[in-house]
Amino acid sequence: MTQPSFAGNPGETLISYGGVDTVIDDQQLCALLVEACEKLGPQQRVLAVPPDFTRADSRAGLLTTAAHQYYGAALCDILPALGTHDPMPAWQLDRMFPGIPHDLFRVHDWRNDVVTVGTIESETVSAATEGVWDRPWPAQLNQLVAHGGHDLILSIGQVVPHEVVGMANHAKNLFVGTGGKDGINESHFIGAAYGMERMMGRADTPTRRLLTLASDRFLGDRLVLWVLTVVGPAKEGEQGDHHGLVTRGVYIGTGIDCFEQACALAQLVNFQQLDEELDTVVVYLDPEEFHSTWLGNKSVYRTRMAIADGGELIVLAPGLETFGEDKAIDALIRKYGYRTTPEIMAALENNVDLGENLSAAAHLIHGSSEGRFTVRYCPGPGLSREEIEGVGYAWGDLEDYRQRYDPTQLRPGFNSCQGQRVFYIPNPALGLWAYRGRFAESNTQS
Repeated sequence: MTQPSFAGNPGETLISYGGVDTVIDDQQLCALLVEACEKLGPQQRVLAVPPDFTRADSRAGLLTTAAHQYYGAALCDILPALGTHDPMPAWQLDRMFPGIPHDLFRVHDWRNDVVTVGTIESETVSAATEGVWDRPWPAQLNQLVAHGGHDLILSIGQVVPHEVVGMANHAKNLFVGTGGKDGINESHFIGAAYGMERMMGRADTPTRRLLTLASDRFLGDRLVLWVLTVVGPAKEGEQGDHHGLVTRGVYIGTGIDCFEQACALAQLVNFQQLDEELDTVVVYLDPEEFHSTWLGNKSVYRTRMAIADGGELIVLAPGLETFGEDKAIDALIRKYGYRTTPEIMAALENNVDLGENLSAAAHLIHGSSEGRFTVRYCPGPGLSREEIEGVGYAWGDLEDYRQRYDPTQLRPGFNSCQGQRVFYIPNPALGLWAYRGRFAESNTQS
């Protein structure tokens, strides 16, 4: 068999604008989207696929609203890329997509409302994953994406380090965000089996290779416009939003080139390499955004390479109510817990329920400290101490820890709290933190 290429179709890049010191205001961002749309010409039926509220800082809500204003009635469907997440309630739609009628939004059902648009053969999967997975991989899409009859699909989202694919967005927004059970389960597990430390912050990973190949092979003649943002913390003297963030870049195109350009900037903006390991890390989870460990464990994923052996990760999680976004996955998390990779792999071998839900197994591996450091969750009233400890985490009293590490007083990065040196992260979804030596070591792992 000829060795497959995973380079992807470069396509045409319509907008390429950004830099580590660039600040793009909302008006300029929307104008750049309109400029790209005008280059494409008129469209009769447009589908927008933005992320959900868990990625509200992506600027995707603003861009979707701008697209609605530009296309008018031609923008006939909006399908938030929920993946395995819960549907967005009305208040989230209003907050993220102000002024857009609710009857334009469709709900993605990852277990039922999907079709397999093609299959990548086992030999190619094995080549893409460096032998980690050697089964055929199903490329699945929501039926509206696959057979909705749209002239244009606007795939909108942020490029940022990601635990499953290395760098989020582009084809992931469609084949995972609107994907199905089998494709999501296997892609998540491939990432976990390959090793999260070998994936995070990298543009070329096994999962990305499969997604790029699926995009080239199975999107067919569908016109997809990839609208990609890079968002990061404001610097001193810059005016950030209510979360202290600014837009650093926007890249819009029809192929992989715009994604690669966005990755190059996001690796500079959203990835902080540290010259020392961290003994104590405090992460705050906004209660509006993080209500499950399925989402909140970005606090673990994005800091795992930075924390020293014997260190502690303290997660202030006032909105925590559950473990999994999906009831079946929630039950599996409660049953098996966040254990070490060998323990989860053994459970996979011996239990059908976990074996049939590989994304849950992957999540359990990703959410583990592998016994290196303590993960201490400090939840609000939604989860009890017994429940937290039942899944393998340490528990902390939220009010006690919030007084000790007051998120309203801490600044991002190093702080002194009652004589203790701690590293504070106000939103783990927006970055990746790693000890430089550990990250370099992960490059040589196999």
